[in-house]
Amino acid sequence: MDRLERTKQILADLIAFPTVSADSNLEMIAYMADLLGEAGARVDLMTAPCGTKANLFATLGPEVDGGILLSGHSDVVPIADQDWTSDPFQMAERDGRLYGRGSCDMKGFIAATLAMAPAYAAQVRERPLHFAFTYDEEVGCFGAQHLAQVLRDRNLTPGIAIIGEPTGMRIIEGHKGCYEYTTRFHGLEGHGSLPDQGVNAVEYAVRYVNKLLGLKDQLRGMAPASSRFDPPWTTVNVGALTGGVAHNVIASKAQIDWEMRPVQAADADFVKAEMARYCDEDLLPRMRAVHPEAAIELSVIGEVAGLIPTDENEARRIVAELTGANGADLVAFGTEAGIFQALGTDVVVCGPGSIEQAHKADEFLSLDQLSQCIGMLERLGGRLNG
Repeated sequence: MDRLERTKQILADLIAFPTVSADSNLEMIAYMADLLGEAGARVDLMTAPCGTKANLFATLGPEVDGGILLSGHSDVVPIADQDWTSDPFQMAERDGRLYGRGSCDMKGFIAATLAMAPAYAAQVRERPLHFAFTYDEEVGCFGAQHLAQVLRDRNLTPGIAIIGEPTGMRIIEGHKGCYEYTTRFHGLEGHGSLPDQGVNAVEYAVRYVNKLLGLKDQLRGMAPASSRFDPPWTTVNVGALTGGVAHNVIASKAQIDWEMRPVQAADADFVKAEMARYCDEDLLPRMRAVHPEAAIELSVIGEVAGLIPTDENEARRIVAELTGANGADLVAFGTEAGIFQALGTDVVVCGPGSIEQAHKADEFLSLDQLSQCIGMLERLGGRLNG
């Protein structure tokens, strides 16, 4: 069986595991652990706090610092309310495309690395090769953060990392961070005809949103002159505002779901500090003047670091040699790359498929893209000899 056929076979198996983020990924992790173990890798499973999910970290070659890391996330987004032509958890091949949930985001890349594992085992020498397959990327990159902490504790830092998100096999050297929050307001219910006797949580939530929108405008003028992002400034988005029960009832509860995409960490610090000050010095004193138990609670859903372009990047250089690409780009979507960069690893994002297909009904990966990925990984094998 040639390598493309073997990769397709593995991909079909991976798609058959319905690893939606809300559900367990343990069966898929066990399957991948078996394949890597058969290839001779040392396999380590890191169970999530919930007990129903795990990361997989495996190594071929010597137990030394550095090495090359191939990484992907095991979870996929839901299929609810999507109109699929075929079963999303059974791979279908039509017209040079492989259909199935997760085919491009990002089980295609994972399948290609697993198909290469036996060859890598024979090629690896002084420089180790690591595989990292994580949980819960789609809902906050929690698995990658867990893995990064374990690697810190072990004083293990991969030298370079290739994150196989779907980029059309383009080299991506940067993306913004993604910080997601939920802010909850607890006021005092009452009759709508007596507004001064209650604390309307919806009204205070609206004031909070207005403050966020003001900061959103300020951030436009804070973009670094060298920023290559589109748009070049840190963005803020209010995704949802919910609260209240009826037209004539003072709302006792409200909730805002919002996010920001910082181009630099200082922008995120600025927004968080300004919003905290506004709550402490303005909103809460007003609310508690009427109801001492009124409260505003900020929950951090996820704070995922961006991938910062750097002048020196061994991963970029090596992947450019492997793919023949000239230059590297930036993207709008987020990945786990910044988490590995924070370890001191040189990182790029490069994988088969298009982000335009991810998360949609009839998600697919073209055979041409998968073949290009396999070619890159085959050429990577030559880097393992020293």
